[in-house]
Amino acid sequence: MTAPEAPWRRRFRAARTTLPEWGEDAPERLLYASNHLAKWELFAWDRTTDTHRQVTDRREGTLEGYIDPRGELIWWFDDTDGDELGRWIIQPFAGGADVEAAPELGRAYNAGLNVGGTLAVVARSTVDGSSIHVISGVQPARQIYRHAEEIMLGGLSADERLLCFHHSEHGDTRHFALRVVDPDGAQVDELWDGPGLGLESRGFPQVAGDERVLVLHERDDLKRPLLWWPRTGATRTFELDLLGDVEASWYPDGSAILIVHEHAGRSQLYRLDVASERLELVPTQPGTIAAAAARPDGEVWYQWSDASSAPEIRSIAADGRGGGVALRPVGEPAPSGVSYSDFMVGSIHTFVAEPPTGRPHPTIFVIHGGPEAHDRDTFAPPVQAWVDHGLAAVLVNYRGSTGYGRKWRDALTGNPGLTELEDIAAVWERVVGDGVADPGRIAISGNSWGGYLTLLGLGLQPERWALGVAGVPVADYVAAFEDEMEPLKAYDRALFGASPDQDRERYVRRSPITYIDKVRVPLLILAGENDPRCPIRQIDNYLARLAQLGKAHEVVRFDAGHGSLRTDERIRQTEAQLHFVARHLGTTPPL
Repeated sequence: MTAPEAPWRRRFRAARTTLPEWGEDAPERLLYASNHLAKWELFAWDRTTDTHRQVTDRREGTLEGYIDPRGELIWWFDDTDGDELGRWIIQPFAGGADVEAAPELGRAYNAGLNVGGTLAVVARSTVDGSSIHVISGVQPARQIYRHAEEIMLGGLSADERLLCFHHSEHGDTRHFALRVVDPDGAQVDELWDGPGLGLESRGFPQVAGDERVLVLHERDDLKRPLLWWPRTGATRTFELDLLGDVEASWYPDGSAILIVHEHAGRSQLYRLDVASERLELVPTQPGTIAAAAARPDGEVWYQWSDASSAPEIRSIAADGRGGGVALRPVGEPAPSGVSYSDFMVGSIHTFVAEPPTGRPHPTIFVIHGGPEAHDRDTFAPPVQAWVDHGLAAVLVNYRGSTGYGRKWRDALTGNPGLTELEDIAAVWERVVGDGVADPGRIAISGNSWGGYLTLLGLGLQPERWALGVAGVPVADYVAAFEDEMEPLKAYDRALFGASPDQDRERYVRRSPITYIDKVRVPLLILAGENDPRCPIRQIDNYLARLAQLGKAHEVVRFDAGHGSLRTDERIRQTEAQLHFVARHLGTTPPL
């Protein structure tokens, strides 16, 4: 009889799903992604018969998909092995042949898709700039907008008479302006709060003739909802007595707004009545709500988890009563994990997950990516794997993280990298001072921006770290900028305040390769061969320099992009990290 796999492996293998989307006019026809077949793929779900059908099956998996309002067609994004350059494919909901939408457009980076009953709108980005195209029937796609700067779609009205999109014609892709146009591209209205203030569209209600746009603004630091009438230019704000940022979406009939309130890494749900401005709590369990949506009958579906409990798709009735699991993944549930504790170091919010052994622990800082993201009280198999193997895991919501207001998020502007390391150092002092961490056995790790901060920290704070694990990092920032995808070049220009051509020294000073001679501990680097965000050449530059200097290092390469959607590959990479740390810190090797 075969022995069961170790809990850390089973957490990766346990099936999960995304929050389903449904046809606006056919809510019993749904689309979701699941990893129960060992990689993430899209599935169609007919609730009237409770039948599930696999829609996609690609080597590296599929996550991006949409269902049209009538529930007749599924659109999915077909990139090449994770490089994010792709095209939109259409498949009937009931199954059938895949058809490429607008083959004349070619492959591009996805900047959004809005699908109506008769029109579809595609936004895309290439080396030649950004563009928006309208697809109607079998006619070739019509271009209605083009600009050198980045864009993102923001919603199509239910009657398909208005289209909202985000643009950065002012040169700052981190703080978008909004524009509403008709299907021919003629401008109806523009909304912009000025430099350093972003706006985010959450679209139109699902009611023909209702042309209000739901917008998130940050005029008073924290994100708050706003209604915009583009035909007249009128706006209306809402005062919410809530401590943190919010996410917002329409109830389908436009009478209310579903609010996800985020404070200190945990979530609450609210219903905001538009007419009365009454804010009513929708009861949920403490933890994190990663996504939520209201169905036509007023029922709310949401994806919930906390640090110890795997994600579930839950529902709650319109009156706030009852509810349960709306979609149960296939197979055995994931083993539970340990709960997080959290504390503040000044204004820096930090989570810690500790093993049951006595303090001080060998410890690993798991630095989140983004940087516009944040750690939350949510289930994370990689974090629990460290705890299973005897390490405390420290998660730092450094300046630059989202969820704590505009000023905290934008504290990096002009000084990325160095700002975050100041906060990480302050938390290092706290966990050592509190006796949580053994100061001689503390590693730093992270993926993407977290990998960048790992490499930068090893060079600028060599006395603090006993080990480094950097996944898909920025390692040589000048070379990374040259090779990265166009939307990220625009983001970096806004974040740094210049391009390398305009201010090379600003990038060099914040580039890990500049400080590589100061790295004094073993280092593991994981790199995706097809990564458009942290491209392979700049990582190879760093690896070559490590070898030249005789620095101890190992590398794990994988044939995908900025991470992998394949369960076995994620386990392989985690196992490599656990073995690496065990060899150098004396922790328990993985089973």
